[in-house]
Amino acid sequence: MTALDEPASVMDGPQGRRRRRLAPAPALASDGLPARRGLISLGLLLAAVMSALDTTVVNVAMPHMQGELSASAEQITWVITSYIVATAVTTPVSGWVASRFGLKPTVMAAIIGFTVTSTLCGVATSLGEMVAFRVLQGVTAAALAPLLQAIFLNISPPGNYGRTMALYSTAIIAAPVLGPVVGGYLTEYYSWRWCFYINVPGGILSLLLIWTLLPKDAPRPRRFDFLGYGALAAFIAAFQLMLDRGGTLDWFGSREICAEAVIAGIGMWIFVTHTLTSRHPLFPAALVQNRNFVICVVINCVFTMFLYSSMTLLPLMMQGVMGYPVLFSGVLNMPRGLTTVLVLQVMGRIDGRFDRRVLVAMGVGAVCIAYWQMGHYDLSMSPGQVVGATLFQGIGQGIIFVPISTLGFGTLPPHLRADGASFATMIRTMGASLGIAAAQAITAANTQTMHASLAAHLRLDDPMVRAMLPSFLSPGTAEGALALNSELSRQALMVAYVDSFRLMALLALLCAPLVLLLRRQPRTTEVIATKLSE
Repeated sequence: MTALDEPASVMDGPQGRRRRRLAPAPALASDGLPARRGLISLGLLLAAVMSALDTTVVNVAMPHMQGELSASAEQITWVITSYIVATAVTTPVSGWVASRFGLKPTVMAAIIGFTVTSTLCGVATSLGEMVAFRVLQGVTAAALAPLLQAIFLNISPPGNYGRTMALYSTAIIAAPVLGPVVGGYLTEYYSWRWCFYINVPGGILSLLLIWTLLPKDAPRPRRFDFLGYGALAAFIAAFQLMLDRGGTLDWFGSREICAEAVIAGIGMWIFVTHTLTSRHPLFPAALVQNRNFVICVVINCVFTMFLYSSMTLLPLMMQGVMGYPVLFSGVLNMPRGLTTVLVLQVMGRIDGRFDRRVLVAMGVGAVCIAYWQMGHYDLSMSPGQVVGATLFQGIGQGIIFVPISTLGFGTLPPHLRADGASFATMIRTMGASLGIAAAQAITAANTQTMHASLAAHLRLDDPMVRAMLPSFLSPGTAEGALALNSELSRQALMVAYVDSFRLMALLALLCAPLVLLLRRQPRTTEVIATKLSE
């Protein structure tokens, strides 16, 4: 246990008054050895990149996996769904496991498990084996994202929290952006199995660095809330399945989706009720009592939802409506991620020099501008217009990540950061899933509505209708009618995409007032003194 974890108490004065004195920061974070801290950060970054990379690296390999594993188009999506659900269900318990066994042993066990299960996924010979190994991989990966973030903060000097969060955010943002490129290269020139084997060398090196260099921390055992976790796990699993399968099963027209919605609702009701009345809830009550932390989690969840929904819609729009090739659409998406990475480096250096609430407001404004520009897309736009809007989105996301993380976690004492990171990661994951599912559902519904509206106002003798068809086709023929319907579907789909982006701009603007509820973070020494006096 570090000095920051337990405040020292001394006798002050002849009357025996007790006072709190400011304990020194952990040796590694304050006194210590920059080279050692750098190597530990390298090990943590490798583990963070591995877990983040696996969220997208497999996507482009799905067609190859489908043929080799003898799976249908619907069945092969279980490879992604199983990983997402397993990760989401296991994430809430990672904080308790770390408090029971310590951060270092928990992270080491997670890295070992992730490396081993990645190897098993690579050698899988059937769909059943692949899904089972992906579930195990998701279980072991669940602890990595939140606990690595907690360790990053614990080993960092308090004055460097901004740079630390910028470095960590760079890893978890750059990896998913590069995932499709890496996965496509490995699948094309080697095999889809190397999308999993690539984790092995990184896992071994990360494990060695953390094992040999990271200081041990003393466990802080507490009771495990079985009822709370069971209810939360039921809610997350049912909610994730409902989001993943709702689009293909016509949402609430399906009995399965209705059943999953009922289970999710009951699970959430039990979890909230039990958490508010239990003496030992799954997540410490101090987390929700920290206003900055709660607001930052909400803001992060909302803008993660927007990020993932737009990352899903844009490639579909570019390929399905604009007719861009797959590789070209991927290239057009890369500037956004690269811009975010560059902005993160700048934010890490200027964090603390300005009011972080102002920085968050600037980031929100940039994101609103990006979606407002996307809301003006049309069928005649150039690739440069697509990139221009996404650059604003990358700038906004890059500005938001660092100050929102510092404002949220900088006021949490070290022993609460593992639970806080687990809670924030769980909410962010659910936000991403909700954003993807909602964006696809709204776009699909708007497409049908707009197609019907365009068809209702269509006149075959209209010169504009004839201009929509090749000169050798007449709208009165079967071939002409088919071509006309295809063009109507294309235009209706474009309008639906534009409406979805405008809705995101409106929602992002409505979330802006949340910044006003944030408290200005005091100086680092004042934060520590306040937490030690509690």
